[in-house]
Amino acid sequence: MKEERRSFYEQQAGILTAEIRKLRKRNTGFVVGELLTFGLAIAAVVAYVSTDTGYTFLYIGALMLVAYILIRRADISNANRITQQEDMRSVYQNELAYLSGDFNGFGDGASYSDPQHPYTFDMDIFGRDSLFNRVNRTITSGGSDRLAKELMTLGCENIQQRQEAIRELAEQETLRSRFLAYGQRKTINTSEILSVLHGIEHPTHTGEGLGVGAAILSTIGLWIVITLAIADVLPSSIALLWVFLQFGIVFAMNNTAFRQANIAANRMYKELRTYVSLIELITESGLTASESQRIIGRLKGEQGDALESFTKLQRILDGLDRQGNPLYRFLSDAFFCYDFWITRRFRQWQGEYLHQVKDWIEAVSHFDMLVSMATFRYNEPTAIDAEIIENQGDRSLIYGSAVGIKRPVPLILEAQAITHPFLGERAVSNDFTLQDSHYYIITGANMAGKSTFLRTIGVNYILARCGMPVFAKHFRASRFALFSSMRTTDDLTQGISYFNAELLRLQQLIDFCRNQPHTLIILDEILKGTNSLDKLNGSRLFLEHIRQLPVTGIIATHDLALSKMADEHPDRFHNYCFEIELSDNVTYTYKITEGVARNQNATFLLKNIVLREINARPPSTKFYSGE
Repeated sequence: MKEERRSFYEQQAGILTAEIRKLRKRNTGFVVGELLTFGLAIAAVVAYVSTDTGYTFLYIGALMLVAYILIRRADISNANRITQQEDMRSVYQNELAYLSGDFNGFGDGASYSDPQHPYTFDMDIFGRDSLFNRVNRTITSGGSDRLAKELMTLGCENIQQRQEAIRELAEQETLRSRFLAYGQRKTINTSEILSVLHGIEHPTHTGEGLGVGAAILSTIGLWIVITLAIADVLPSSIALLWVFLQFGIVFAMNNTAFRQANIAANRMYKELRTYVSLIELITESGLTASESQRIIGRLKGEQGDALESFTKLQRILDGLDRQGNPLYRFLSDAFFCYDFWITRRFRQWQGEYLHQVKDWIEAVSHFDMLVSMATFRYNEPTAIDAEIIENQGDRSLIYGSAVGIKRPVPLILEAQAITHPFLGERAVSNDFTLQDSHYYIITGANMAGKSTFLRTIGVNYILARCGMPVFAKHFRASRFALFSSMRTTDDLTQGISYFNAELLRLQQLIDFCRNQPHTLIILDEILKGTNSLDKLNGSRLFLEHIRQLPVTGIIATHDLALSKMADEHPDRFHNYCFEIELSDNVTYTYKITEGVARNQNATFLLKNIVLREINARPPSTKFYSGE
């Protein structure tokens, strides 16, 4: 099915490439037309001045100038169309790269990586080729933060509604691609928009009504004086003096407020224009899923409409942008007191809408996250929706998919043919079930698949809790907290050795479990930083303690002696293994089975390395014997 996705993306990219080629050819024609009409306009004016043929050449020049303006506008529109099509093509090219295993076109979320987090560091959630890197399509900084937070907190409250929203949005390919196209050239910095809008404080003019009246009367008075000056009723010097005096007063009273607003315009002008387009796209999407409807409802609130608000702000910023031209600003202020009116409109906008902007931005960020999740679902058509068990106290209710029957069951994770999301077609599937407060000791040789299996369970559980599809034929899970310890690191700058770091991580685990109603712990080799006997005794002591807490655990180990805990506590501890076959070569099955691993491969592999080294030496070479 992925080949169908690949064919679709290639087809769309090809169609857009052909259209871009046509638009560029048309653009060449526009350039020629602009040069021709502008040249003819100048020639007509020259002819009018240098000949005595009446107004014919002047009319021709005016006509050519109008033609130039129309062609220029068409040229700009065509250039914008090229940019839009190039951005759309970039969306499809990035998805083609994704299907080929190249995720460089998407943010990897490395800034969110935290070795102290309960599970994200061990589960490869952030960083290059991580889960975030594969899922992330966000085009706003707020959307990226929202996606990262979801992966870090498993914070989706209504997973069934999330799944519904993702399914619906996954089918809206055109909507998603149009949305993503807006962020192909630059990520929209939502925090910047918020900080700019909240950071501008305009001085309130004493007597707002008096100021409005004065601006109106002064403008009317000026035009009356100009009219009288033209009629030679008043000296033109009075009108000229009024013009400069009015400009000076408007400039002095509004320059500080104008400068602050103009800084805002420069910092968020392009981003706001894109934001208006995003809000329009969302509110007119016609999506019916409950979660999507809540987002649209936030943007179309009773207290104010986000699209209307940001459109007004866009017009204000357009006005501020025009005022950046010194001549335009002098004329508009001198004759219309424009700085006064534009800063007043900005203050009014702040008073009416600013308190809602944060909620609107959060709504767009939420939708941005959903687009990423839906695109991930679309690209992984073989993945399925997980069946989620809703906890009630120390028991759970499983929601039947057929008639909504509810029956109490223990906290559980049950998976059939589960695979690691990163492995694709190379993945070997396994079945596995976790029961409430049980512990699963997994033994096996090096490279046999233990760590990968632990991450397979963890990553799929994270996907399920976020409402995203999982990589299995069937997956059912309750709401656990999640904690792992697989990739402990030392910190020499803080004087923390590897063994000390392990102890600190285990203490963090215990504290975490005490504060949670139930926790799934995933451990890979407890106490790797000490000798074998100390490691075994310490691991047993730790598991004896942790089993008294509301915890379910999966523990991978090379220490076969740890598997004896299943003999001592058969009601709580269970042995599973990844077995290998040793003959001339090592055969890895990557299939998990019940029992304790019998074969180890370290000695076997090292022996082969030594033998190859000996056989590669010349016959005369002998090892030093110590004699």
